[in-house]
Amino acid sequence: MIDTIVFDLGGVLIDWNPRYVYREIFKDDGKMEWFLANICTGEWNAEQDRGRTMAEGTAVLKKAYPEYGELIDLFYDRWDEMLNGEIPDSAAILSELKKSYKLFALTNWSAETFHIALERFPFLQMFEGIVVSGVEKMLKPDKRLFKALLDRFALKAEQCVYVDDTKRNVEVANELGFHAIHFISAADFKRKMESLNLLK
Repeated sequence: MIDTIVFDLGGVLIDWNPRYVYREIFKDDGKMEWFLANICTGEWNAEQDRGRTMAEGTAVLKKAYPEYGELIDLFYDRWDEMLNGEIPDSAAILSELKKSYKLFALTNWSAETFHIALERFPFLQMFEGIVVSGVEKMLKPDKRLFKALLDRFALKAEQCVYVDDTKRNVEVANELGFHAIHFISAADFKRKMESLNLLK
């Protein structure tokens, strides 16, 4: 019997995107996309989500690309501006699920910036527990991070729905026994939950 819903945060409940800052700086989408694909990449940012400090991550990148130093500094100097807000309708679904299920979150997020989200988004208080990759020094799709959630809160994977916008994370959750859902949009997520008779 499913009694728990576990949410990823970024891309599911929270809209975070560096383009909200860099589009204003570059004023040319082509140049911005090149910068984000080659300098401040997702892979580089993920190392901060894995536990590397922002200072160390920034220093590594500026040493490799000194000519982009000011643009690299902007990534964490203006990081809070990359948090655009909650995903439309997702928070409303969360509130509805809270009436019937235990709620937890499992997120790839830097330990140094997560407090900003906690301060900005009151709906995060609905969760009974949140496991943050940067605190654990592990990054999804590492199975150990999923198991840390299960062990810490005495959860059973087969009694949990896991929802994430990253397909590989969904696949790993399925391998571990979760009822995993690939998040595409709030409306699609709602339909999938209704099809499982978990939401009316």
